[in-house]
Amino acid sequence: MSARELIALGTASQVPTRYRNHNGYLLRWDDEGFLFDPGEGTQRQMIYAGVTTAAITRICITHFHGDHCLGLAGISQRISLDRVPHVVHIYYPASGQVFYERLRQASIFHDVALVEPHPISAPGQILATDKFTLSTLPLEHGVEAWGYRLQERDSRTMLPERLAAVGLRGPAVGKLLREGHIVAGDRTISLDEVSVHRKGQSVAFVMDTRRCDNAIELARDVDLLICESTYLDCDADKAHEHGHLTAAQAATIARTAGARKLVLTHFSQRYTSTEPFVTEASAIFPEVVAASDGDTISVPSRLS
Repeated sequence: MSARELIALGTASQVPTRYRNHNGYLLRWDDEGFLFDPGEGTQRQMIYAGVTTAAITRICITHFHGDHCLGLAGISQRISLDRVPHVVHIYYPASGQVFYERLRQASIFHDVALVEPHPISAPGQILATDKFTLSTLPLEHGVEAWGYRLQERDSRTMLPERLAAVGLRGPAVGKLLREGHIVAGDRTISLDEVSVHRKGQSVAFVMDTRRCDNAIELARDVDLLICESTYLDCDADKAHEHGHLTAAQAATIARTAGARKLVLTHFSQRYTSTEPFVTEASAIFPEVVAASDGDTISVPSRLS
């Protein structure tokens, strides 16, 4: 089975610390690799984590504050240097086009990278494949910022014993999947008779924002919510002033949205330990972890 897991490359907020690098998160999703918010130093963090540039198929930037995008310059040049053979798609706020262009061409290099930019100017679906969709909604920060949601398409699990009982096999099964029913002998067999619904898995990425309705919508019923928790609740006034969340607020979003697992990250340098974040959040939402640089966190197994 293909890997579906989050690799935390960096978990600091505005200022990196001795133990936490600037932001950077690689979501392995089957044959795709989504790199979210590559901050300064992401290229080196990838080496520590055993992640190659060839693993990156898409880069998603929430906003153009430095801790969420400065690594794009190095990553762009490394993609070119390593001659990554596939197109790397980059999603980012359209209002930051000038910053995107500066980061892509920050210094002299022989640019042979296959890169396709996708500036975001409206909410909704920004990518649709036969396997999944990628959508975005605006968040509430001091600058334009967007959250992301990866949603696997629902599918069907065929039941071999039921297929055998009605005598279906080979191309007939494919036709049944495509059309929803098939005539076999003197009866019509529906897809529901020989299969069960398989709900698609989902992941939401909610970075710099105050608590808002769109953060909840992005996280609605997701299997894994990756969410900023820059502050503890004792500093809730600072969180609101600077357009951020506390651990308690992140947990409330997860609980309200019906998420299955919450990953806290983007910690302020003022805190030396993440244990209080877990303590604060778990009182509201029990399925929570605080990410550390280098952690690998699996997407929860399917419920059915």
